[in-house]
Amino acid sequence: MGATLRQEATTGRSPRTNPLTRSTAGVIGLWVLGALIVVCVGSLPWTLGRAGADPFGRPLPARYKHGDLSGYLLPPSWAGMSESERERREAVATRRAEERLIRAEVDRLRSEVFPADWGRLDDAARGDWLAGARPERASTARALLSGALPVGVVVRAPTAEEVAAARPFHLLGTDKLGRDLLVRCLAGGGVSIGIGLAAALMSVVIGTLYGALAGYAGGRVDALMMRAVDVLYGLPYLLFVVLLAVAGDSVIGGIEARTERELSEGVRTALEVLILLGAIGGLSWLTMSRVIRGQVLSLKAQPFMEAARAMGVPVWRQFVRHLLPNLLGPIIVYATLTVPQAILQESFLSFLGIGVRPPLPSWGNLASDGLGELNPVRFRLWLLVAPSVLLGVTLLALNFVGEGLREAFDPRRAKR
Repeated sequence: MGATLRQEATTGRSPRTNPLTRSTAGVIGLWVLGALIVVCVGSLPWTLGRAGADPFGRPLPARYKHGDLSGYLLPPSWAGMSESERERREAVATRRAEERLIRAEVDRLRSEVFPADWGRLDDAARGDWLAGARPERASTARALLSGALPVGVVVRAPTAEEVAAARPFHLLGTDKLGRDLLVRCLAGGGVSIGIGLAAALMSVVIGTLYGALAGYAGGRVDALMMRAVDVLYGLPYLLFVVLLAVAGDSVIGGIEARTERELSEGVRTALEVLILLGAIGGLSWLTMSRVIRGQVLSLKAQPFMEAARAMGVPVWRQFVRHLLPNLLGPIIVYATLTVPQAILQESFLSFLGIGVRPPLPSWGNLASDGLGELNPVRFRLWLLVAPSVLLGVTLLALNFVGEGLREAFDPRRAKR
């Protein structure tokens, strides 16, 4: 049995057939999950990156939080729009067309006013150049450097064709701050999936080490360690996670008090995500530890383990060379089933406002924002449907993959 388990865990193949393709739902779920990971996680450098620069070259905010307030709460561009929504969309298009004209005028003035090697000059050389330039030229240069058009420069109004060319297209609409919902759903998906994968990895590592140690040690050590797991099982898990997530604010406040300065937005967001990750992953390893402990107790009685102990093989080598290969099957299966639980917990906490905090998006806080826009006056359903559907499809795909892997690594099913 140990050799069979080792063969299935290391090769992913039973002696009779390929178990990984036995479950059609698992294969479909794997393809869907792979596509979601590639699209959401792969696009994080783009969605979290800068949205470019304004006409004067000043950097804009990150793409996921950049928007135009004139285009707030626009429905998907392929859907019907009311008259007020069309007016808001045209206001955004007009603003964009004007910015393009201003950008073109600024580029023309820069090429005429600044020397060709301006970008290579240091601050002192630039100051000397401004001091020695003609007053009109220096005044124009200072205006451009301050982010304004020089006095007397007038940019024409955009034509109807230019406004039409600048008209925005939002596949999933915009939120109440005029931010593109598709970009925020992609960024939120990357955050939610990333937290789920990291929490599952933490759960697998802690649960595997804890369960393997308890099962291998046996006796009183095993009894004591598993009674600790029973105590943790008796605690209200979700309430415990909520308390840990809320306590993160106190931790961050304590760090700011000790350093006597306010943390930057990026550092604060990173700390909040790490605390949330620790709250979810640090308490989701209990089931994994029980499963691994049971497997280790079963494997300890196998002849190959008895032979290893009789030969004096070190404990760490017994675990790495003999136990771990036979534990890969259960580890992979339960890790796959832990990921959707972690994603759902993160989304639930973010939905309550104590998980991922705005402006950083996650599917949970996006769904919460969408729910707040449902009212008898205006039914903006797209704000709730988009993140909810993505979350549901991801959880369904993960469960399909988990069930497929469970069937693939179950030797009793492989014989059928």
